[in-house]
Amino acid sequence: MGLNERRKIDELKTTTLPARSKEIEEICGKSVPYEVDWDSLASDLEGLNFLDNLSCHRLNMALRSICVDEAGKQAVRDGLKSVKLKNVPDKAAMRLAFDAGVLEMHCAYAKRTDGMFGDGEIRMLLIDKL
Repeated sequence: MGLNERRKIDELKTTTLPARSKEIEEICGKSVPYEVDWDSLASDLEGLNFLDNLSCHRLNMALRSICVDEAGKQAVRDGLKSVKLKNVPDKAAMRLAFDAGVLEMHCAYAKRTDGMFGDGEIRMLLIDKL
């Protein structure tokens, strides 16, 4: 892991992810923590640069469409406990799952939009399981 990767990880840990958790709180009324597999991103500066947009932003867009009323907000507050993010090498290894309150997103961040799940996919998964 080089200096640029360490700097980006520090920025994500101290600024970006706390702000995204706060944004979730503004959307549904409860902060939801992120757990990131930093080892999967340690040597992938490109992936680190796209993690926020491809996962955090997409999740918040999905949550905004779910939390349009109190029923949606309550379902998210009761059901979503944490978000786990992991970087994978290619589309074949990508995975989106929601079980026991944990949303797992395994994305190929360096592939940019080719390596992500859209907010519609995230929304449908959450709606089906909340």
